[in-house]
Amino acid sequence: MRLGVNIDHVATVRQARGIDVPDPVAAAAIAELAGADGITVHLREDRRHIQDRDVRILRQTIKTKMNLELANVPEVVEIALRLAPEDICIVPERREEVTTEGGLDVVGNREALAATTRRLMEQGIRVSMFIAPQPEQIAAAAETGAEFIELHTGRYAEARDEAERINRLTEIRMAVAAARELGLRINAGHGLNYRNVKPVAGIEGIEELNIGHAIIARAIMVGLADAVSEMKGLMMEGMSDG
Repeated sequence: MRLGVNIDHVATVRQARGIDVPDPVAAAAIAELAGADGITVHLREDRRHIQDRDVRILRQTIKTKMNLELANVPEVVEIALRLAPEDICIVPERREEVTTEGGLDVVGNREALAATTRRLMEQGIRVSMFIAPQPEQIAAAAETGAEFIELHTGRYAEARDEAERINRLTEIRMAVAAARELGLRINAGHGLNYRNVKPVAGIEGIEELNIGHAIIARAIMVGLADAVSEMKGLMMEGMSDG
């Protein structure tokens, strides 16, 4: 299973002072050396953290693969088409949100998402839809022509007790099975941390976990290289347990 390290919050710290450190480009290099299998960044329409400069340089310097998250808005889609990263994940986006809140409504935006997916795939880009583990959204994602979905694991991560956690984990397992039946490939992420990652890593069929906040928060205490290495180790343990 691959680990995609989201470095958005390195840029969040930089933007808090409006200076040039810490640099997400340097963070990406450290994460890769520590075992990351890919680097994820979200170029938001409001540019609250990752900037255009970042994605341009990261596209040239990332040695593994670049997963660019974006909303289906023309300006950012055009940037993605010029950069042609290996992966694009289309996500919902609201200016007033703190972080991405829930999955993309593919059912309600199927035609527009299918059109964008076709344009991106024509450039050789793998396209993913960031969706809740719901059968109707999975089916709609398959109809857009996207190769991947990324399952939103937030409800599992925020479970209030063990019973709810088990139910949410079962929901993810069922979503993975439904997606595989439709020929989709599956990634997952959102809210995963050092305490809850192993059960998700143990689900057969999930190819990649994209994790950001927990790793960057841990890195403040132990350093980025150790934080990435620890997360990758837990994922491998989860795969063995699964």
